[in-house]
Amino acid sequence: MAKKAKKLDELGAWRRTHYSCDILPEIDGKEVTIFGLAASIRRQGGITFIILQDKEGIVQITLHRDRVSEELWKKCEELKEQSFIGIRGIVKKIEKAPRGAEILPIEMKVLAYPIRQPPFQILKRREPSLEKRLDIRAVDLRRPKVQAIFRIRHTVLQAFRELLLQRGYMEVDTPKIIASATEGGAALFPLLYYDKEAFLVQSPQLYKEQLASAFERVFEIAPAFRAERFRTTRHLSEFLSFDVEEAFVSYEDVMGLLEDLTIHAVKKVEERCAKELEALKVRLPSLDRPFKKITYDEALGILKEEGIEIPWGEDFSTEALKALGSRYQGFYFITDWPTVTKAFYIKPRDDNPKISESFDFMGGPMEVASGGSRISDRRLLTKRLREKGLNPRSFEYHLKVFDYGMPPHAGFGMGFDRFIMFLTGQENIREVVLYPRDQVRLTP
Repeated sequence: MAKKAKKLDELGAWRRTHYSCDILPEIDGKEVTIFGLAASIRRQGGITFIILQDKEGIVQITLHRDRVSEELWKKCEELKEQSFIGIRGIVKKIEKAPRGAEILPIEMKVLAYPIRQPPFQILKRREPSLEKRLDIRAVDLRRPKVQAIFRIRHTVLQAFRELLLQRGYMEVDTPKIIASATEGGAALFPLLYYDKEAFLVQSPQLYKEQLASAFERVFEIAPAFRAERFRTTRHLSEFLSFDVEEAFVSYEDVMGLLEDLTIHAVKKVEERCAKELEALKVRLPSLDRPFKKITYDEALGILKEEGIEIPWGEDFSTEALKALGSRYQGFYFITDWPTVTKAFYIKPRDDNPKISESFDFMGGPMEVASGGSRISDRRLLTKRLREKGLNPRSFEYHLKVFDYGMPPHAGFGMGFDRFIMFLTGQENIREVVLYPRDQVRLTP
């Protein structure tokens, strides 16, 4: 026979007066109302300790059987971890409690009651595999360590926007369903758009170039999609792309902007996320200006010293990137890549067209962003499309804008999830995305 559902309390007129972070010795004796998750319940004879977790942290609720009503004690006896509850009670100063104060309850409302327990405890460090946790991601996100990652992520997003808006950049949003590939024909998600073939966007690159010709300084923070062929700890099928484009600048200027953004974001994390950094046991990278810059050719020389031979004009292998990351453990740039390795819109150098005005922005062994000066001449852009094996007719919607004039411009695209992965010291990119999507995961 099915177990009878537990009758729950109604919220009624109860409303929160304080968060956990407000429960301090300074308000000793004050009546408060607080809501949250019963993350831990510990019973010791006639005393029960409940650790209540809300969006700001935890607070201790202490019930003494001989000091509370029979009704409240009975509720407490039936209470299970993972219940959502409301507590009305009196703050008591006590040294051993979190932040030096606890709540002695007068009333409790049980607002949601679990019918099963997750395969991990919210406040314990021991945890099952990432895949098991992702299967019940919303429950996994109740864990303080996981919440710390996403509070840092939120802070970095805020910081990036703050600085760009202060400097007069306009936030834009571009189409996510497109008619042709942005970066070439590989790694595309096709879809049926009414009676036509279309694709999910790999990058807002061509749109943001066009918008820079109208608004000069633009940025976008939005999802992008790539049908990655390999399942790695650094790739996702859907990722958050952070893109900036600006007119009347070159790739040197854009690298300076990336430095500014990174330093500003790290500073804000230091100021606002001390508790989160402690929960993750991570130290933020040191940021000495200017960031280290090495050319592609210099990187080849360093790798040769490490016994790794890369033919000129080829991209770096995982082994090569690890070797560079062991030498440069913070943020740094690899500049002046061979033109053949870069996308068709990257500008070749005037003095040596075999080398491009381009860079990769690295976090240790991982590429975090890439960018460069863009081609602003239609004839050269058409030539580069053909060199890349792309049909210029498929890009006519973009090329015709150049007939009306295109200013010199430059920009970058950042894999925002990778930036957060590096900043928070995570080994797997899925840890820093709320609901990751890859070759095998389409739910939850």
